[in-house]
Amino acid sequence: MTLDLNTLIAILAMAAATVFTRVSGLVLIRHVEMDERRRTAIEAIPPAVLMAVIAPTAFATGWAETLACAITAIAAPRLPMLASVVVGVAVVALLRAVGL
Repeated sequence: MTLDLNTLIAILAMAAATVFTRVSGLVLIRHVEMDERRRTAIEAIPPAVLMAVIAPTAFATGWAETLACAITAIAAPRLPMLASVVVGVAVVALLRAVGL
C-alpha cells in the first residue's frame, strides 16, 4: 500500500480545517453574552446534527432503519447525544433481529 502525496495533503488540510472550526467556536463563544434564548438555540444543535446525519438512512433503507430513526428523533432532545445514538443502534438491531 502506498500513500499518495495529494491524499496526504487533503487529509491534513481537512484535519486542520476541523481543528480550526472547533477551536474558533470555543474562542468566539467566550465573547458572546449567553442569555436563555441563545443557550437554548446552542443546545438544540447536537440533536439537529444527529437528525441530519441519520435522515438519509431513514428514507433510503428498510422499515427497521426508518423506525429506528424515528425513535432516535424522539429520544435525541431528551437524552444525551451518546445515549440517543445507542438507542437508535439498539432499536435497529432489535428490529433486524425480529426480521423487520
